Amino acid sequence: MTNFGLFATVALVMVTIAGCGANRRVDLSAEEAAIRKTDADWLAAAGAHDPNRILPFWADDATILAPGIPAVVGKDAIRKYVSDAFATPGFSITWQTDKVEVAQSGDLAYSTGTDRMSLNGPDGKSVTEESRGVAIWKKQPDGSWKCVVDVMNPAAPLDVK
Repeated sequence: MTNFGLFATVALVMVTIAGCGANRRVDLSAEEAAIRKTDADWLAAAGAHDPNRILPFWADDATILAPGIPAVVGKDAIRKYVSDAFATPGFSITWQTDKVEVAQSGDLAYSTGTDRMSLNGPDGKSVTEESRGVAIWKKQPDGSWKCVVDVMNPAAPLDVK
């Protein structure tokens, strides 16, 4: 093969490879539906109070940012956080996801919504806290979606004087 022939072949392969990436279309509606299904499955797992069912919804290096505690980072710390919560008398959590926004690239997304957490207070009576939440989702190599950042903040206004 001549130098020109080799150059032309390499150039054609490079153009073809570059073109494949540029023409990739992401079905944002399908990705949103996949995240909403994953979120619904996550909620069902939370209702089971089984750490082994709920942990797979977070990425291995995920971070939980909850009010009043340091950041909970990584699966081991999340396992402890979840196990402690499930062991708390009267604990329950439920949430509603209102919005899911998927990046044009189709590999990152965020969702917003509200949650309600209940537990028994020191006097044994049920205490309920309502929060607003943001979850940042990352598409995994196997096509699944996992939460990489989970943020909660109280819905009630702060009593600032």
